[in-house]
This record gives sequence, C-alpha cells and structure tokens, in this order.
Amino acid sequence: MGSSAIDVLVIGVSHRTAPVAMRERLAVVPEAVGAMLAELAALPAVREAALISTCNRVEIYAAVEDADRAAQGLAEALASRAGVTSLELGAHLYERRDTEAVQHLFRVASSLDSLVLGEPQILGQTKQAHEAAVRGGSAGAVLNACFQRAFRVARRVRRETAIARNPVSVSSVAIELVRQVFGDFAGRQVLVVGAGKMSELAARTLRTHGATLTVTNRTRARADELARRFGATASDWSDLTGALTRADIVIASTGAQRPVLTHVMLTQVQRARRGRPLFLLDIAVPRDVEPEAGQLSGVYLADIDNLQKVADEHREGRKSEAADAEAIVEQEVGRFVKAWRGRQLAPTVTALRAHVLGVAQAEASRISATMPGLGERERRALLDLADGIAKKLLHAPQMALRNDDTDGLSLVTAVQRLFELQVATATASEPESEDDDAPAARDLDDQKVAGR
Repeated sequence: MGSSAIDVLVIGVSHRTAPVAMRERLAVVPEAVGAMLAELAALPAVREAALISTCNRVEIYAAVEDADRAAQGLAEALASRAGVTSLELGAHLYERRDTEAVQHLFRVASSLDSLVLGEPQILGQTKQAHEAAVRGGSAGAVLNACFQRAFRVARRVRRETAIARNPVSVSSVAIELVRQVFGDFAGRQVLVVGAGKMSELAARTLRTHGATLTVTNRTRARADELARRFGATASDWSDLTGALTRADIVIASTGAQRPVLTHVMLTQVQRARRGRPLFLLDIAVPRDVEPEAGQLSGVYLADIDNLQKVADEHREGRKSEAADAEAIVEQEVGRFVKAWRGRQLAPTVTALRAHVLGVAQAEASRISATMPGLGERERRALLDLADGIAKKLLHAPQMALRNDDTDGLSLVTAVQRLFELQVATATASEPESEDDDAPAARDLDDQKVAGR
C-alpha cells in the first residue's frame, strides 16, 4: 500500500552520541557495504536501504512498511555487528522518522551535522552511499527521491551561504589541535601514517605550516606520490619503527581494520627515543593506535573525539552561516514533503473514486438482479442513481484531500488506510520544480468537475 507519509527511517550513531570505541565497531569498509545492504534490505518491513559509514557516523536510511518493526530489526543488526546487546547499543542510537528523517539527511549532506561545520567531504560520502545502494539494488523510488533532493539542498546551501567558504576538514582541525599543543611546526618532524584522503588533506595543511614531513604507507607507490605532491619524504612501511623513532608528531589515518601502531611497537620506539616526547594523533576509524599506547611514558595520544573542542570553536565562528543554512534546509524539507504528497494525491483520489463507484455499481447490479421484472430502462436508472449518490458523497472527501496541509498523518494516508486502497509508490524520478504537485492538482480538478 502506498502512503503520502514519507515512510523513511534513519537509525544510527554519530560523534554526537557514541564514542570512537563504539563507532569503530560499527564501521563498514567499502568492500563490505554491498553485503551489508543486502542483509539490511532483507529484514522484515524494510523495502529499501542505504548506509553511510564515515569516521564520525554510521547511519542506515531505510524505506519501510512498518517503522516500529523495521527499527527493531535494524537496531538488532547494528548491535550484532558491534558485538554488543541491543540495550548497550541503544544508549548511543538515534532514530528519525518520516519528515524528521528527510530533514536529517538534508542536514547531513549539507555538513550541518558534521564534526566540522561546512566540511566538504560528507557530500561526496553521501553520494557514494547512494551510489552503492543503487548499484546493489537496495535503493528504490523512496530513497532515490530523498537522496537526490538532499544533494540539491547541499549544493544550494554551498551556493547561497558562506558555510563552505575557506573549507575546513577533520584533518585541518586535527592540525589545529597539534598547533595548539606545540605552537608551531618549525623544526618538528611530522610523520603521516597512511596515504588516503584524510592523509592527503593533512599533508596539504601541514605544508602550509612549514612542517618537515614524512609519509609512510603499506603501498610504497602511494606514499611516493603523496610525498612528491607535497614536498615530503617517503619512508618504506618496513621501516615504520624507525620513522616513528625519528618523528616528533605522528598523524595516523589508514584504512586498516586493526591498530597498526601497537602498544608493543610503541614501547620499543620509546626505548629507542630514550623517553623523548611523542605526540600521536589518531584520526582513523577504526583507530590506528592501540589506546593502551597512551599510557606509555612520554607518549601523548589523541583520537578523533579529542577534536571536538577545536571543532566547537570553529562552529562558534560560523553561527550566522549555520543559521542561514538551517533556514534553507527547513524550506527545502517543506517543499519536498509538499511535492511528495502531491505525487500521491491524484493516484489516491483515482483509487478512492474507483473503489466507491465500484461498490455502488456492484450493489445496484445486485439489487436489479433480484428484480426480474425490471426493464432495461429501469436498470439503467438504478445504476445512474447509485453512480450519482457515490459521486456526491465523493465530492467533500476529494476537496478535503486537495486542501490537506496536515503535518502529521495526512488525510491522503488516512484515506489509503481506511479504504485499503492499493496506490503505487511515488515514481523514482525526483521532481525539479516547486510546482511538482501541479499535475496532481490538475488531475484532481478534472475529477472534481466530473463528480459534481
């Protein structure tokens, strides 16, 4: 059964609700996303599913038939992945439904819910999440419409506000944290462990601060490329211990699923360093540095959760931009909901008319069949009477449906459920204009005239 409610559910954790120790247990590497989506889409009451997994959030977006049942199944799937009970995970989970779920997606894509307000990476990550769901066949009409509009909203936010001016990333905030500790990078040896996107952003920022930079990565070619682009030295992965011994500051961001800088390794490194202080900044999820390493003498360890204070200072400086962006999101949510309901309006009215007229005519035919003395003229008159009564009864509901502006359970949804109408879900295409519901309104005008 279709519904003019937007039957979307979001459930997940983020840097706002869960520590990195929990987020890393839920993180899904790109190679495993397809299997995870298939598992989620197969759950009872889940029609469609998409997954966003970044260093700061793991969220499931689902089109559902029964929100309560779907939410329970999705929460259990996440708890199983994390190896904890539903009760333990529940303390960190948040859930959004219907319009609130759409608003959350728009805010995420527009980087309003990011650790670093206005950071540009999340829009690309959101697009990748949608593409993976489309590729795996778990995204359909509902999620396609929601994600496509989210991308448009994010682009509008960047175009019409200053939120993305002088863009800041998690990596640059990490560098700012190090700068607050050391003052500057003059004479400091900085080792970047990993050569992915986060490492690239860190290297770019470090170069502007004049750091002496070394890059190491499991694949030497990628370390060489990064080093060449940013005037750094490449170090072979086999000499990781030596590189750590020579460094003053280490920024770790690999895609490893287990710590690459272990307590045992760093114990050996500190012996070789003879207690010389070592600052480790781990911005990977899952983490690259074993937490126990932070207990070693002379080792100072910070992870991505320690960036919150610096990120809050950045957010405070962009309050007006954030307010402008939030206003755009609010406006776009209203437009999207109106368009969504508009696309459901005409099919619902058509289904209601067919249902009521069908019942009336069937009853007239049944009655005429019990009266064998009726002539053809009388039979036709009986059918016309039933048809006329049905159309007059339909007039008021049709007008109420057209003028419905309910924020909660809409009349369209109520009519679908009351009469058990089979209404097709909105098409996968995303409307492009503010008059998305105009065709539905025109169809309804035609039916209104016919019903008088």
